[in-house]
Amino acid sequence: MAKKTSKTVSDKAASSTSVSSSKAAPAATPASGGSVASADTDKTIFIGKGDQSAFLTLGLANRHGLVTGATGTGKTVTLQVMAEGFARAGVPVFAADIKGDLSGIAEVGEAKDFILSRAKDMGLQFQPDQFSTIFWDVFGEQGHPVRATVTEMGPLLLSQMLQLNDVQEGVLNVAFRVADEHGLALVDMKDLRALLDAIVPSSAKDDDLDPLQDIRKAAQSFGNVSKATVGTIQRQLLVLENQGADKFFGEPALQLKDFMRTDSSGRGMVNILVADRLMSSPKLYSTFLLWMLSELFEQLPEVGDPAKPKLVFFFDEAHLLFDDAPKPLMDKIEQVVRLIRSKGVGVYFVTQNPIDVPDKILAQLGNRVQHALRAFTPRDQKAVQAAAQTFRPNPALDTAQVITELGKGEALVSFLEGNGTPAMVERVMIRPPTARIGPVTPDERKAIMNASPVKGKYDTAVDAESAFEILQKRLSNTAAPVGTPSADGSEGGGVLGQIGSIVGTVFGTNTPRGKMSTGQVIARSVTRSVTNKVAGDVAASIGKSVGGSLGGSIGRSIVRNVLGSLLRR
Repeated sequence: MAKKTSKTVSDKAASSTSVSSSKAAPAATPASGGSVASADTDKTIFIGKGDQSAFLTLGLANRHGLVTGATGTGKTVTLQVMAEGFARAGVPVFAADIKGDLSGIAEVGEAKDFILSRAKDMGLQFQPDQFSTIFWDVFGEQGHPVRATVTEMGPLLLSQMLQLNDVQEGVLNVAFRVADEHGLALVDMKDLRALLDAIVPSSAKDDDLDPLQDIRKAAQSFGNVSKATVGTIQRQLLVLENQGADKFFGEPALQLKDFMRTDSSGRGMVNILVADRLMSSPKLYSTFLLWMLSELFEQLPEVGDPAKPKLVFFFDEAHLLFDDAPKPLMDKIEQVVRLIRSKGVGVYFVTQNPIDVPDKILAQLGNRVQHALRAFTPRDQKAVQAAAQTFRPNPALDTAQVITELGKGEALVSFLEGNGTPAMVERVMIRPPTARIGPVTPDERKAIMNASPVKGKYDTAVDAESAFEILQKRLSNTAAPVGTPSADGSEGGGVLGQIGSIVGTVFGTNTPRGKMSTGQVIARSVTRSVTNKVAGDVAASIGKSVGGSLGGSIGRSIVRNVLGSLLRR
């Protein structure tokens, strides 16, 4: 429920309607003289006021939303106002912070003149507030590290991140299939590199001399895997590594339950993804957020339409998600957005123009805030007309004209009403946020991270045994003859080592091929073939039955979800 204390900037709304209309009950207007926060109730969030007051209904907030407008028109402040309202109502929030301004939600707001003036115009009193915040950072510099394993990311999203063509994506799918069937955990980038090397056809004339014969044959059973294609993928991985993506892949992997927190007072935690540096790698940024959405979709239970969302997810610079996305991926994005609302997750896209969002997805965004758009060219004017057509018309407003006239902090809004239909568009002034507008200082950020509930959980990377180490071990065990002195100087493992030496002499496994007898050549070929067959069968059994993923990812069934990432069971 919404927190109602004199300490909070409240918003007292008394109606479950979203945008008050002329027929709305008088109680839908915030009480004159109350605090900004007292305008909220346990059912609604007060967003702004014009001729009518605008309320976002919590019970309909999981029907998704859209915040649009040109640069400098107030989108980030509107995002902060909405995040504050959700957090106050006990709803956890996740938002990407592109410019750093959103981080101020963690600190107490300042009673600046323009804030006091706006609150007064709305008949409210300003009372500063702050919200419990967790900072996250893919690079681990300004927040807790965010990691996922390569296995969890899956081939479809990784192909999008690497910008692979159809042939290259096919080869990547083969690599993941082989890893799944052989129980090879793909934790980080070096695991994927080692696996790609392993599926390239061997140049050895005698396959029985190849320690990775079973893996290469498994890959070739799905079609030709050319060395040139694998080389191209490897080079794309290098580009991604140079952008810092190698820090994203690894363990401990992010547990999404850490986003679903409330603080000691029952307010939702605000999770801020520090994205200023991440934005320099747009594909990494958009694919990471899409992966998070797919993980939420797969992990959360069905809840239908709850009284308030389980989590609200703000996707800033949303156009990056759709730019150059192939149709199969677009279809899957549309499917996730359509279905995830039944998991109690509200997704709010933030971008400059509604036309940045494909029509199929735009049609699912019921709660909308439109800030000003500029229309200096015929192309701009078409964009304004297109934006106006996304709202339910209001006979009292020329929507297209008003979009170009809106001042900073003003917006056209249309939220879903009690029956789930969009309200007529209204022009409102967005209410002032109660936390700080602007970034936190480095010292403030450090103090917040030191008090974080996840401090120490993700801060240190773990490099456990996975595909890279397993494949290297198989290669080195084959290359070194039995009885070779070990690294610590011990001779071949004692009695077992001596027995191995004798067996090796009989079967030729520790004798150079050119010096073996005919019987030894035959025996060596048979033993290698049997050994590889057994090793392959055991590994495949592990991959299929145990669902192994070493290094902390053990125990997952190898089943992939709608976006190709690993589905936990």
